[in-house]
Amino acid sequence: QVQLVESGGGLVQAGGSLRLSCAASGRTFSGYTMGWFRQAPGKEREFVSAIDWSGGSTYYADSVKGRFTISRDNAKNTVYLQMNSLKPEDTAVYYCAVHHVGFYYSPSGYRYWGQGTQVTVSS
Repeated sequence: QVQLVESGGGLVQAGGSLRLSCAASGRTFSGYTMGWFRQAPGKEREFVSAIDWSGGSTYYADSVKGRFTISRDNAKNTVYLQMNSLKPEDTAVYYCAVHHVGFYYSPSGYRYWGQGTQVTVSS
């Protein structure tokens, strides 16, 4: 059974940092693009970042560009999201997912999802 487990969320003050991890089990995803999305209360799930299978290409939403860094360790079947200079508007549940088809920034193109980890940034 495929499982994605996010961790590393928490409460942090504005300007602080967090590092999210997404550990995959059940199969290897080393050949797939992986993505991070987030969803704030009352809002739609939105694209945050994605990384191709090799780690050679990365993509970011404009709102996080320059503050967040995505990376992966295929040997550990894990994807990371380093979040720096956090802002209150970054508060959301963060999800990792495996890209399946279509545009990397569209949630509909992802096949497997984790349960999410809460990130709360206080002002």
